[in-house]
Amino acid sequence: MNTGLLIIRLFVGLIFMGHGSQKLFGWFGGYGPKGTGGWMESIGLKPGVLMAVFAGLAEFIGGLLFAAGFLTPVGSALIVITMLMAIITVHAKSGFWSPNGIEYQLVLIVTVIGVALVGPGVYVLA
Repeated sequence: MNTGLLIIRLFVGLIFMGHGSQKLFGWFGGYGPKGTGGWMESIGLKPGVLMAVFAGLAEFIGGLLFAAGFLTPVGSALIVITMLMAIITVHAKSGFWSPNGIEYQLVLIVTVIGVALVGPGVYVLA
């Protein structure tokens, strides 16, 4: 069980850190705060750069905490908030299924809530 939780935490957490890095630093093919902010303004989230930084920080810090198993409920909450915003602002209009539906975001939400409820396991940085 502990190894399974570690695999889930590392995989999901590191991916969220990568998504945050795209928004914050332009890494991994991202557009950084200005580019992401411009897109966010185009969908009505203003001020765009500030929203991009907030989203990037939530993803990066949430992913870091989740991956480390440190303050897992806080990391999970940051991830859930980010995914709920993605659903509300982008994905809900496409329905449930892909392309661009909400099913993927819901899988992530359920995964991080599940880990937060059962605990991070014994392999943690605490």
